[in-house]
Amino acid sequence: MSVLRDTLWERPRRSWILLVAVALAGAFVALLTLVLPAGSPAAVLWLDYNATLPPNYPFPYPFTIQNLTHLILFIGLGESFCRWRSAVRECAMLAEGLLPQAYDVVLQAHDLPPIRARVAQRHDGEQGFLPGLIDLCILQFQASRSVDQTVSVLNSSLELLAHRVDLRYALLRYLVWAIPTVGFIGTVVGIALAMALIDPNAGTQPLGEIARALGVSFNTTLVALAESALLVLLLHLVQAREELAVNQAGYYTLVNLINRLYAGR
Repeated sequence: MSVLRDTLWERPRRSWILLVAVALAGAFVALLTLVLPAGSPAAVLWLDYNATLPPNYPFPYPFTIQNLTHLILFIGLGESFCRWRSAVRECAMLAEGLLPQAYDVVLQAHDLPPIRARVAQRHDGEQGFLPGLIDLCILQFQASRSVDQTVSVLNSSLELLAHRVDLRYALLRYLVWAIPTVGFIGTVVGIALAMALIDPNAGTQPLGEIARALGVSFNTTLVALAESALLVLLLHLVQAREELAVNQAGYYTLVNLINRLYAGR
């Protein structure tokens, strides 16, 4: 149970979260299928679960455009969850007292090895913003005995961290773009089906079938735009939280380490 909690909650693995997201998407579609009667307005809107489909419709239930957008949405929610948990862990490190915060503390070279030993195993290439900054700044100061060079290393490290955080959201930004794109594909297909039903040589046109085809096309766009808006909101909230963790780690290091360093003579 502890391993499962660590994998899915404390330090969620993206591969596992992806599987959970796909399973939840399937459960969500199955629940709506059971709750919403086939052919009802809600079932047609959210699932394209229609008792009467337009002729030659290429997306029979459950392989519909709406269900595909639901799947992409849940994958995006899983990715947002991974990034949110990372931001929570990074912010929590600020309260662990990794650096002395007493008003009158001054750090000299012989005070730094115990601090570095305390943070050395707390960071890697993907996580541990604050321990990584402390470790790097202490290493630079021990090598150069220069506060100015240590400040320069801190600034460079913060720029790299900010860029790394931005790169972590590449997949999520793609998913945000993919949802409305899939919805528009459904719109194009629906309009194409409606146009194919029009016979210029016929005296009367099958207006009911044309209306159903157009209704399907507009429903896919409506669902896609609504789910994309939700995912965009989560993206901005979670990314802001993680970027705040970087800023707070930099400020904490500047105040409690850089400003307390004394090179001596």
